[in-house]
Amino acid sequence: MLLSVITVAYKNLSGIEKTWQSLAHLAKVPGITFEWIVVDGGSQDGTAEFLGKLNGQYNLRYVSEKDNGIYDAMNKGIDMAQGRYALFLNSGDIFHQDIAHVAHQLAAIPSADNSMIIGDALLDFGDGTKIERRAKRGWYIYHSLPASHQAIFFPLTGLRKYPYDLQYKVSSDYALVAKMYKSGYAFKRVKGMVSEFSMGGVSTSNNIELCRDAKNVQRKILGVPGFIAELSFKLRLRTTGKAKALYNKA
Repeated sequence: MLLSVITVAYKNLSGIEKTWQSLAHLAKVPGITFEWIVVDGGSQDGTAEFLGKLNGQYNLRYVSEKDNGIYDAMNKGIDMAQGRYALFLNSGDIFHQDIAHVAHQLAAIPSADNSMIIGDALLDFGDGTKIERRAKRGWYIYHSLPASHQAIFFPLTGLRKYPYDLQYKVSSDYALVAKMYKSGYAFKRVKGMVSEFSMGGVSTSNNIELCRDAKNVQRKILGVPGFIAELSFKLRLRTTGKAKALYNKA
């Protein structure tokens, strides 16, 4: 199994349907094996019924039960995963049609290579505005994620060692990637768009808490000096503030 696509959901049936439809872009790629894992927080909106009717399409496995938030649900998905890599596409996130090109590159990576594989993504602001977020060089981790969370293929071995830390309320993804990087998991770039995702999630609406969380990751995990972490905090606050303003305008 090359890839586990992990989808976390709560009261978002329409988003689940949207994500499911986009899996067809990956399914049409010859020789690529993947599974779809859905962790639903016990929604009463028909999500479980919809998933049940799919009869295991795309090697689907799912649970629908109460959890302790998005990162706890992601950890449940990790426990269920069987692929070499895992990619997190939450409800409403979709594969870009370019995923076929990316998947071929992913499959060609030697099995002994434990790098985190990063690609490009599209940020959808909901009013027709879509902005590309291209993957950056690995050193960018000292300021922020070098790629969108939805465009990082994580080696499952690394995720099992360094699951999402629930003490970080809105930056646990950054903390996880930082821990893996400091432990020797490098970044490797693939060419092409991996996914599209809607702005307005927790990192957009709670941008101030996001920036504070991120500064803690920089200081505690990455060992970034205080004055550099403070500068990074100010730059991140400006960037996330612009994204929040653009989303609210939409």
